[in-house]
Amino acid sequence: MKEDVYILAIESSCDETAAAVVKNGREVLSNVISSQIDIHTLYGGVVPEIASRKHTERINQVIEQALEEAGMTLEEMTAIAVTYGPGLVGALLVGVAEAKAIAFATGKPLVGVHHIEGHIAANFIEHPELEPPFLCLVVSGGHTHLVRVKDYGVFEILGRTRDDAAGEAFDKVARAIGLGYPGGPKIDRKAKEGNPLAITFPRAKVADNAYDFSFSGLKSAVLNYLNHAKMMGEEVNDADLAASFQHAVVEVLVSHAMEGVKEYGADKLAIAGGVASNTALRARLEEECQKRGVAFYRPSPILCTDNAAMIGAAAYYEYEKGVRHGWDLNAIPNLKLGER
Repeated sequence: MKEDVYILAIESSCDETAAAVVKNGREVLSNVISSQIDIHTLYGGVVPEIASRKHTERINQVIEQALEEAGMTLEEMTAIAVTYGPGLVGALLVGVAEAKAIAFATGKPLVGVHHIEGHIAANFIEHPELEPPFLCLVVSGGHTHLVRVKDYGVFEILGRTRDDAAGEAFDKVARAIGLGYPGGPKIDRKAKEGNPLAITFPRAKVADNAYDFSFSGLKSAVLNYLNHAKMMGEEVNDADLAASFQHAVVEVLVSHAMEGVKEYGADKLAIAGGVASNTALRARLEEECQKRGVAFYRPSPILCTDNAAMIGAAAYYEYEKGVRHGWDLNAIPNLKLGER
């Protein structure tokens, strides 16, 4: 009988300090997240220097808590996993240094994990029956990708954003409307009160790759709309604006995903990343997948945001393939999916 694999995973790529213990890639024994949202809200967005400092302050307690909740010790871990990119370089370095120190002190193998691979793997935790191949739409504050998951850790990127990520556009528009940070959940809530067809915003098509995304034009159109209204002394209905903007983003994401489903004959579509918890996006994808007889997978909101359980899930499959990192493992802020 195969021995169980227990992974202590660490995630510190942005503004969440997180640690988790994951058994055999799918069973979460603990998942501790220390969020910095309250601090960064004061500045209207993540301040990298503050994020790094807070990670340094919190990381030991978060790891201790994760082990305690799992009822296990460091000695019982099979391997130590950590996000090493992409993300904020200072924030990533805190997690990487911590993971290397623990792996060195305990003599355990070290496994570096790609942050986006972690987001995709969140679906393995939520849906134990899910196995590759499948299509995955990754939508977060820093990333918008349409990915073919050919096997565990084997990806083909069909499309990615050429400019702003969808989550970034949500944050910028939320700030412009005066909703504050973080923008995604606030626009989602506000949009429920508005009419998504009240204002027509552009949907950009990228000429040389039908699967690539572009949200900067849409963001600019919203800002122009607000400026024009201000110049004319017109009142803006924030709920209609939020709903119309969200509708435009969702339509682009859904249409790209459905094109991919059709072209590649996919019978499974998953969603991942922070914006994957957007209620309008989830509802539209579910509806379109149902029409086409495609199975739709989505993680719980807690697994959509940055967390270490997803890193532990991804690390398990890397570990099983024999991936090990040395003491020269470094933070790579712009690491591409599929790179080693």
